Amino acid sequence: MIETRDLTKIYGDVHAVKSLDIKLEAGDVFGFIGPNGSGKTTTMRMLATLLNPTYGEAYVCGYSIYTKPKEIRRVIGYMPDFFGVYDDMKVIEYLEFFAAAYRISGPARKKVCNDVLDLVDLGYKRDAFVTSLSRGMTQRLGLARVLLHDPQVLLLDEPASGLDPRARIEIRGLLKELRSMGKTIMVSSHILPELADVCNKVGIIERGELQINAEVAEVMRRVRRQTVLKVGVAGSADKAADLLTQHHTVESVAMSNGTLTVKLKPGVEDYTDLPTLLIESGHKLRMFKEEEINLETAFMELTKGMTA
Repeated sequence: MIETRDLTKIYGDVHAVKSLDIKLEAGDVFGFIGPNGSGKTTTMRMLATLLNPTYGEAYVCGYSIYTKPKEIRRVIGYMPDFFGVYDDMKVIEYLEFFAAAYRISGPARKKVCNDVLDLVDLGYKRDAFVTSLSRGMTQRLGLARVLLHDPQVLLLDEPASGLDPRARIEIRGLLKELRSMGKTIMVSSHILPELADVCNKVGIIERGELQINAEVAEVMRRVRRQTVLKVGVAGSADKAADLLTQHHTVESVAMSNGTLTVKLKPGVEDYTDLPTLLIESGHKLRMFKEEEINLETAFMELTKGMTA
């Protein structure tokens, strides 16, 4: 659905995007992660045919960004990080205006506007003026707008930017709903832990260069060098720590507020005998779990915070 080959954008001496190679299949949800100024927005604008590359090629739904820009615009929905709304319009009027621009007319226009309002849970605001909407509602309205023509591909640039926690949760729920509808989605965001819950693939870009392009599980595997366990016992945590420290698979044990952080030796993945060891030694387990690595940890591990 989306494929880039050596896609590059240069401004003077600055490589905003450098030799970008991405391939997304139908139904993929691709989390595009990177510091501010790393090239995320530039990439999306090139895919949306709003910005010409310096060189390289990109295809969206099989159409070249050079020769078929009109066809691409018919099959994508592009939501920039900041977009304007018409102050003197009501919500339903705003959507009907854009539906008309997509040449949706008659009863079909009314139906599609009501359908997308219901999808983004703004039906109760259909007669409100857009200026009365909160930031989160405005973002949902923007998402409704790009869904009017039922695009196959969605390019969402920081859809959760500036939102409060509740609004971010609502946007995340919307992305999950769109994923279940089979949309191919490229979404950039700094809300890293939430992307892991929505995306099946992730790309980490820095200084215009793609550092990582893989399944979310593969990114986590690259970051994790050692298995770390969180262990809680009822009773003497010191004795449990001493016992675990002596085990041949354990590299170190640290204790904080009664919880043990057990770092296994590199390459050790099987730790099934450790809970048995503790229980047979008379310890009652309150907690025994593997420490999770989220996208935020992966991002900090794999990038240096540099921009183009």
